[in-house]
Amino acid sequence: MKKMLLTGVALGLGLAFATAASAQIKIGVAGPITGPNAAFGAQLKNGAEQAVEDINAAGGINGQKLQLVVGDDVSDPKQGVSVANKFVSESVKLVVGHFNSGVSIPASEVYQESGILQITPASTNPRFTERNMWNTFRTCGRDDQQGEVAGTYLSKNFKGKKVAIVHDKTPYGKGLADETQKSMNKLGLKEVMYEGVNTGEKDYSALVSKLKQANVDVVYFGGLHTEAGLIIRQMRDQGLNAPMMSGDGIVSSEFVSIAGPGAEGTLMTFSPDPRKNPNAKDAVAKFKAKNFEPEAYTLYTYAAVQIMAEAAKQAGGIDGKKMAEAMKKGTPYKTVIGDISFDKKGDITRPDYVMYVWKKGADGKIDYSGNEMGM
Repeated sequence: MKKMLLTGVALGLGLAFATAASAQIKIGVAGPITGPNAAFGAQLKNGAEQAVEDINAAGGINGQKLQLVVGDDVSDPKQGVSVANKFVSESVKLVVGHFNSGVSIPASEVYQESGILQITPASTNPRFTERNMWNTFRTCGRDDQQGEVAGTYLSKNFKGKKVAIVHDKTPYGKGLADETQKSMNKLGLKEVMYEGVNTGEKDYSALVSKLKQANVDVVYFGGLHTEAGLIIRQMRDQGLNAPMMSGDGIVSSEFVSIAGPGAEGTLMTFSPDPRKNPNAKDAVAKFKAKNFEPEAYTLYTYAAVQIMAEAAKQAGGIDGKKMAEAMKKGTPYKTVIGDISFDKKGDITRPDYVMYVWKKGADGKIDYSGNEMGM
């Protein structure tokens, strides 16, 4: 009887250990999977999927496999909070996302309350990491850093020219436009126009008429590729050939599909092309084998998952606060976009933005890849 009891206990313990070892860690990826910004949602989803696949193939985190849960926020703040609450109810422990700053900021409060660590690969508004929250990190830079590069370029290359500043009224778009404005004003260049437009609009003829009337030499746009593309197309249709400058919100091949031939000559701030980082070679090959071009924030998302996996090992398990403490020590994490370390706020310590120009290549396609410019 005693022997049978011991055997039963041993069997029970064996099953418990087996269950613990095979239990999956739920990781959420959230962004605009549908809607006008779905191209960016695809970058986040595909980046997270490939990272999870590769980490699981290498044995997972501390012997446990990752299970990816996808949340579609349609770039809407309210929907983002619903996704966050859904993740909490599904016992998601880590979140990569969201894409839009205006969605990441309110969603982060839900995650903080529930002990969930969040790394956004794309939300650049400074406020995301300026609220003294333990759980907010990003693998991208910030609008004040990006705006500094844009404003400096404008003040040097459009000195004495007429600059219009247009934004989409969102935390990202307006935030980036305001930082660019602040930077160029500080260097002595004043805008002749400052306008806000609504996301989702299709007719920008009134805006274009104002731009023509002001005889602008360049239009700085804070916002995403959909509105930027439509504004350029309508500028060209009305005979306004001034170039547009924008930020990382237009880093999608869909920008050219919307803007048409008028996209050529568009200036854009973004990081050095992550696809060209030597650390990304194997990952890029895997994406391309699946017929997905890993542009813009795909590899930033992959890197976020890599960092979470390493931080979990350092913390001895999936404990959001312990992982955050490990990440804020400033130790560099090896990722597909190079070594990344964080400051006490959760910002990366190596922000790097450069200027690109969208040009027509030998194949006739208009692209930014390989077209970095000197300042």
